[in-house]
This record gives sequence, C-alpha cells and structure tokens, in this order.
Amino acid sequence: MCGIAGEIRFDGARPDPLILDRMVERLVRRGPDGGGRYFDGPVAFSHRRLAIIDLSERSAQPMVDAACGLALVFNGTIYNYPRLRAELIGKGHAFHSDGDTEVILRAYAEWGEACVERLHGAFAFAIWDSRAGRLFLARDRLGIKPLYYSRAQGHLRFASTPQALLAAGGVDTNIDPIALHHHLTLHAVVPAPRTLLNGIRKVAPGTCMDIGLNGQTTERQYWHLSAQRPAKAMSEAEWQAAIHDSLCAAVRKRLEVADVKVGVLLSGGLDSSLLVGLLAEQGVSDLLTFSIGFEDQPEERGHEFEYSNAVAAHFGTRHHSFQIANSEVLTRLPEAVDAMAEPMVSQDAVAFYLLSEQVARSVKVVQSGQGADEVFGGYFWYPRMQAETEGTPLERFRRHYFDRDHDEFLRTVAFRHHGADHSAATVANRLAEPMADAFIDQVLRMDATMLITDDPVKRVDNMTMAWGLEARVPFLDHELVELAASMPPELKLASGGKHILKRIARGMIPDAVIDRKKGYFPMPALKYVRGEFLDFMRDILDTQACRERGLFDRAYVDRLLAEPESHHTRIQGSKLWHLALLELWLQRHIDDATPRI
Repeated sequence: MCGIAGEIRFDGARPDPLILDRMVERLVRRGPDGGGRYFDGPVAFSHRRLAIIDLSERSAQPMVDAACGLALVFNGTIYNYPRLRAELIGKGHAFHSDGDTEVILRAYAEWGEACVERLHGAFAFAIWDSRAGRLFLARDRLGIKPLYYSRAQGHLRFASTPQALLAAGGVDTNIDPIALHHHLTLHAVVPAPRTLLNGIRKVAPGTCMDIGLNGQTTERQYWHLSAQRPAKAMSEAEWQAAIHDSLCAAVRKRLEVADVKVGVLLSGGLDSSLLVGLLAEQGVSDLLTFSIGFEDQPEERGHEFEYSNAVAAHFGTRHHSFQIANSEVLTRLPEAVDAMAEPMVSQDAVAFYLLSEQVARSVKVVQSGQGADEVFGGYFWYPRMQAETEGTPLERFRRHYFDRDHDEFLRTVAFRHHGADHSAATVANRLAEPMADAFIDQVLRMDATMLITDDPVKRVDNMTMAWGLEARVPFLDHELVELAASMPPELKLASGGKHILKRIARGMIPDAVIDRKKGYFPMPALKYVRGEFLDFMRDILDTQACRERGLFDRAYVDRLLAEPESHHTRIQGSKLWHLALLELWLQRHIDDATPRI
C-alpha cells in the first residue's frame, strides 16, 4: 500500500518537478518508508512506499523497465502474484525482485491492458508505455484502492487523493451540483466518476483508462457483477460449505501475502469475530487484535468491549483495547477530517482514525470486516425493503435509505444549488442493470459495486493509510463477492441478516456474539448531538466562511441547530453532523491553501 501521483502532458511541455513534489508531499503519510520520482518526456511519476512485500530496494518505485519502455507506480496488493509470477516465468519473463509490483509490470508487457483481468487484489496503478505513447490507469474491481485525476487543456494529473491534485494547483474547486445531490442523499456517497469538486474526478471501480499524448481517452469497465442463481440449484448446506471455503481462501491469502505481521481490527461484531475464528481455524497463533471504545450516551453505549474481550479470550489473542474520552475525540476530530479524501459523515470515520493511530504502533497490516453487511445482507433496512409490496425498485429502496428525499434536499441547500433529482436517477439506473434475479439482488449488487466504495471502503482506506497502516478486507474478495451475489436472498436475510455467516460462525465463535443485536462501530456523540459537540457544530455552521459560501439554506440550518437530536436520517445519522462535516471539510481542504494530508 502506497501513495501514487503523476502527470501526462498533451501540449509538448514537460511536467514541472516542483508541481510533482507538491503533489507527493500530500502522500507521505500513505507511504512513510521511502519515495521516488521518474521523468520521461511528457510524463512524470512519483511514489511514496509503505513496504509490505519484498522489503528490499528491488521493489522500490517507480519501477522502470527500459528495455520494454515501461514505467509503473502502484498502490495496493496483488494476492495472486506468486501464481502469476510463476506463469510469467514460464513465458520467458525474468524477474529482478520478489514482490507483486514487478508482476504487474511483466503482466502488462505480456498481456497489455488485459492484465487487469488476471490481477486479484486491491490496486490502483499507472503504467507509462513510452513505445505506444500512452498512459494506462486501472483500479481494482471493488474500488478498494483510490485513484483520482484532474484534467486541463494541456495535461492530466492523477493521484491517490484529491488533496495531492489540489496541491498541484489549477483545479476548479466549485461544487459539482450533481455530486452535491448524491452527497446529501446517499450518506455522503458520490459515485464515480464525480467528486464534490468540479475539477476532480475518480476512476470507477473495475475500470481502466487509456490516455494518449493527444489527450484522447478511452475507458473500459473490465468487471461486471452478476446477481443470478447458478444453473445447478444448491442446498443451504452446499451454499454454507462454498461460502466457508471461499471466505477461508480470502482470509488466508490476505495473511500469507505479506512480509510483516498482520493483525485484526476486532469490533466485537460477527464479521470481525469471524475473521479471528477463521484465522484460528487455519492454525494462526500469536494473533494481535485491536478494539476501540468511546463514552456512552444515555441512548447508546460507546463500546462493545464485552464482546471483543470475549472473542479475544476465546482464541487467546494478544488483545489491545483503547478507550477514548469525548474530549479527545473533539480535539482530534479536525485531524480525522484532514485525512478524508472526500467528506465522510459516518460516525465511525473518527473511530477508525483514532484506532489506526494506536494499531500502527504494533503492526503495518490488519484485516477488517468491512463489506460483510453489504454482501451478505446484514443491515436492518434490507428486510424492510424486501417487505415492500408496492412501488418501483427505486421507491422501495428510497423509502428506507435516502437521507433526504428531493423536496428536503431543496430545503437544505440554497436556491442556486437547486436542480433535478439526480440521486433518484442514479439509483434507478443502477437497480435496472441486467443480470439480477430479484429486487434484493439488485440492491445488494448496487451496494457492493457503488455505495460501499464511497462509504466504508473509502473510510477504512483513508483512516488507516493516514497512519501508514494497510487494511485488508477479506469480505470484499471479488471471488467471494461473485459467489455471494449468486446466492438466494433468503440465505442472507434470514436470522435477522447474514444468515449464512451465522451458520458458519456457530460453534466457532462465542454464541453471544452471533446472537447479539446488530451493532455499529459506536461514536454516540456524533449521533446524539449535545453539549460541546453541539457547540462545535454550531460554531462551524456560524462561521463567516460558511455564511459567505452560501451552500446551505439558513432557515434549514437554524431548524437543525434548534432541535439537533430530532433530525436523523432513515439509517440513523445526524443531519446536523452531515452539514457540519461537509462545511468543515470544505474549510480545511478548499479554503485552506495548505491542506494537511
């Protein structure tokens, strides 16, 4: 895992080294173990390294093969690289390193752009093919690793974060109106290729781009997720065995493909507890686990230590629990916002940031349970959607998920930001895509291929990489996701959700963890807003910068401030926090000329 940046010129000029330096400076925390630069005529690459595989300088980047006319910068991990390496050696390729980076370079030399379909893992990379005069960008199937770009008449720049692109200058920072609608409707999700800023875009998951020296660009989606039943019907026992085997393989390869110690983020819920159980089942000993907790609110506890401690004791892990006071959360909250590539309203973003700081002192790689709820139907809103008997797929989804319907969006933002119901159009189109047998298949596929990318996946990447920590997410192994997508919905929604995972876990982890009520990574003070947290949000929304920006309708803001605990979204987020977070992100990344990360 690393940070990458680069530029290709279309106007005959050469990239400015000082601009490249400004970009990569914003990526140092993603790659604290070293860096490098590469220049070749109209192209420049820069890289910051987090050394996980082949810790030697032989795997340093940018990696260049002058004989083939290729140069590469890469962020991520290729889990099947040993097999691909052996295959490429059989085809006559010689290797000079032992890591996965060179495998990508050789794979491109052998198969060209089709190499992406052979890579299994989390990745974002750029390859300069000097002989063809083309830049190739690619992002993994589930969008686990980020890849942003900005474009002007004379150049295209790319980077792991928008902040690196902003540091280069010349970016249109006006708000994209369609992205704003998505952000305030879909729990801060802005689907690719858009971001909130007009001048910055992102490569979509499962997509690659080819850019020529004349600026001509072609884009190809190389992966599509089918949510259809297999030709041969399977019993529940057969599904359970298949999912168990696939999940074991996903966990195992995320453990074995590393030359450093791997830990587990243990929240105390089913998903992370199951990861610990599967690792133990495969004979892993001396496992390090990590949990975090916060202060309680009257409505909700701020920790799940009783469950995480029970799992740690059951498997004899070396467990680390961290209790964070609200005063520290409030003090550190701006830091977490600085680490956000895009604004993120989920309350656990701050939790992940503070937990990652502690975990990074012990390990460089952790496994985490993100994706299980979206892939295996664990959230409370899925059964409610399923129970709907009337309306279009969009209407069945919207009633239980949208943070704001369109009429409330129009009351939320100032008149100049009014427009069409863009979020409804996006969701309707995604639900209507072919190769899904049932409504819940449509919903879960959209979750796995769009919503999860710009909510929990992005959140985990940003908050861990801010501390030079790599998070691996076995539940988003694309082969496991493909298998789960073909499974009947009733095997997901039964037992209160994640039925098949609960069947796998039974007898492996403590029953209390399996049978407990569904929990969430708790940060209650950002959900039930009062006291100093309310003062903090009021101060943000009352700043001169906020008022001059004129993004929000002031009457709507005043209504939220008057009743901060009375305005929650359908999936239980604070609407006041949504507005305060967005404004704070804009102040720290756009208004501030020197963004921090």
